[in-house]
Amino acid sequence: MDSPLPAIFLLIFSLFSAAYSSTLGVQYISELLQIQDRERAPPSLQVAAARAVLHRLIHSHSSAFEFRIISKEKCGGEGACFVINNHPSSYKYGAPEIIISGVTGVEVLAGLHWYLKYWCGSHISWKKTGGAQLFSIPQSGSLPRVQDSGILVQRPIPWNYYQNAVTSSYTFAWWDWERWEQEIDWMALQGINLPLAFTGQETIWRKVFQKFNITNSDLDDFFGGPAFLAWSRMGNLHGWGGPLPESWFDGQLTLQKKILARMYELGMTPVLPAFSGNVPAALKDIFPSAKIAQLGNWFSVKNNPKWCCTYLLDATDPLFVEIGRTFIEEQLKEYGRTSHIYNCDTFDENTPPLDDPGYISSLGAAIFSGMQSGDENAMWLMQGWLFSYDLFWRPPQMKALLHSVPLGKLVVLDLFAEVKPIWISSEQCMLHNFAGNVEMYGILDAIASGPIEALKSENTTMVGIGMSMEGIEQNPIVYDLMSEMAFQHKKVNVEAWIELYIARRYGQSFPLIRDAWSILYHTIYNCTDGAYDKNRDVIVAFPDVSPFFISLPLERYQHYGKPTSRRAVLREKTNAYEQPHLWYSTSEVIKALELFIASGNELSASSTYSYDLVDLSRQALAKYANELFLKIIDAYTLKYVDRVTSLSEKFLELVEDMDTLLACHDGFLLGPWLESAKQLAQNEEEEKQFEWNARTQITMWFDNTVEEASLLRDYGNKYWSGLVRDYYGPRAAIYFKLLIESLEKGEEFKMQKWRREWIKLTNDWQSSRKLFPVKSNGNAISMSRLLYNKYLRSES
Repeated sequence: MDSPLPAIFLLIFSLFSAAYSSTLGVQYISELLQIQDRERAPPSLQVAAARAVLHRLIHSHSSAFEFRIISKEKCGGEGACFVINNHPSSYKYGAPEIIISGVTGVEVLAGLHWYLKYWCGSHISWKKTGGAQLFSIPQSGSLPRVQDSGILVQRPIPWNYYQNAVTSSYTFAWWDWERWEQEIDWMALQGINLPLAFTGQETIWRKVFQKFNITNSDLDDFFGGPAFLAWSRMGNLHGWGGPLPESWFDGQLTLQKKILARMYELGMTPVLPAFSGNVPAALKDIFPSAKIAQLGNWFSVKNNPKWCCTYLLDATDPLFVEIGRTFIEEQLKEYGRTSHIYNCDTFDENTPPLDDPGYISSLGAAIFSGMQSGDENAMWLMQGWLFSYDLFWRPPQMKALLHSVPLGKLVVLDLFAEVKPIWISSEQCMLHNFAGNVEMYGILDAIASGPIEALKSENTTMVGIGMSMEGIEQNPIVYDLMSEMAFQHKKVNVEAWIELYIARRYGQSFPLIRDAWSILYHTIYNCTDGAYDKNRDVIVAFPDVSPFFISLPLERYQHYGKPTSRRAVLREKTNAYEQPHLWYSTSEVIKALELFIASGNELSASSTYSYDLVDLSRQALAKYANELFLKIIDAYTLKYVDRVTSLSEKFLELVEDMDTLLACHDGFLLGPWLESAKQLAQNEEEEKQFEWNARTQITMWFDNTVEEASLLRDYGNKYWSGLVRDYYGPRAAIYFKLLIESLEKGEEFKMQKWRREWIKLTNDWQSSRKLFPVKSNGNAISMSRLLYNKYLRSES
């Protein structure tokens, strides 16, 4: 049977006809790649692991595919690949129909995914973003045949990296093995072979520090709580949300061993953590002569030493290498093996005490020495965020750090490459998402071309591409395209690719949906202004500032009720209010929403369509709410109390309506986040602690006082049903109430009263045990249509 879209498929696969070409960077890491090849799981184990993924994905087709592990020599060069062929016995009843061969289990499953995408028109996404669309796959016995010569798809570069150091807290904090198994399946199908593996390291650290006479009780204040472990690991904070209960240590270590075992079975290269110099306070008492510096404040209110100002062991101190070696050795002892790649981010939002290049070089050399003394084949993988984030890192300092490690032993993730590429690094990554915020956002053109441009740049040392988002389970189109770039040798025609994406994601394509996605491609998914996409929509990140500082209209109302024709602006600079990011025409996006809604009858049974419809409606309403808020502030400036009252009521009604909309799809619910936290608890006390951690991360995030809000408030904000109605709405109501009181009494806005009431609301909400639904209810199409007519029709 021929492919249903043969012309486009043949065009895609013709990209892979050229021979594999090694980059300079690949030559530098060739020795490690050879070691990893020798140490990989036996082919039979990788095939069995890959078949288990197939069984979980499409059990009905388990017998339709045959999997094989092949050598790199069969890839037409030195790189990895997968090959798709028709099975010679496919004409026999019940025999396999398709053979998929790959260098590892990951390549085999990437080949399976490729076949399902481009020959069967299926789509695989996270469950929260609509799940897998597999009903377009023909019945077993009728699978589409590929061309007789088969399909060879090569990796242009060896590694496809995944995760960010903080994803472990923003997304993975409460995952059990069932959820991790789903994610590892997804990773393998996307071709990801270089994932971080950070779970359970606190147990290893306890064993390490015991060897340096530090007790477990000394570490109670060192580790953060379950939702804040990423930042205690990086030395940003200590103790916040803790202490960790004893059950956490054993449970997370057991989970980590399952994670690693599965990754190794599939032929992945999990990246383990290494010692960054972050040490408990007790170490300075036990080793008084050690060079230990106390770091400065990291976003704590009033420099609160209870949570801030952690301790960093100087990498030039002999104790640094000793602890670093012990940590690597303890991991090897506990896990039984390693892939020899270790992540260490000593300077992630922590600035070195001296900028002397010689000192910087000695730091880098000592950090690597700590790894290598525990594993002679060690390679250091470092996130390059510090080079984008901290002005400390000028060319001399960057050069000193990057040249402090032997050539081929340091891989730097170009962490923000889709927006701000640096390309002095070895691996190009897509950061994309901050804090797991819910926001439609992307730069599809950059994703479709950036990795290719980096790979072909002069003297490139690129050895991989990857995704380093802070939170996952949003913007599925972005992750679908970026994953595919690990196998692309030429720039992708995004318009043609989206045509296929639409048909795959919904199982079919309609003219109206194609028109809608054309708009989205040129607006929401075409952010070229270089700004970070940290969601500061007013609903989820309400401004903690007097209305006087929020806006002063460029053009005042000419008469009562007429809206301003230009956006309001800040009267003067203030750190208290960060205006929401807007990089596209809202009227065009509303037009795309109209087209989506009009397609509801044909796509009403599609969960992927329902997710996208809710997300697009939410996006349009959120930007509408931002403008509505500015109208409220403008009316306040003009002292129109009745208008402030009526517009405030409209804003709060919109918040309620948005919550109802979000409740129409499982991907936008607060309940699963809270319930997954509680399910890891072993008793009532742990339940309370874990739920507090979960609630706090998505609201105030860090510490506050009675009248001073956390400096990281709303950083982890989410458009989740339950959170919107139960927290964001009441918070806005407090602010509006005080606006109206200010006008009615002829007094200034009461900032301290606002903060006291808001912070009390937050503290009460964080400690609340109220239950929220874990399953969606309501009709996404009906609700989206209702809210469009109610709020957006006149805006289009």
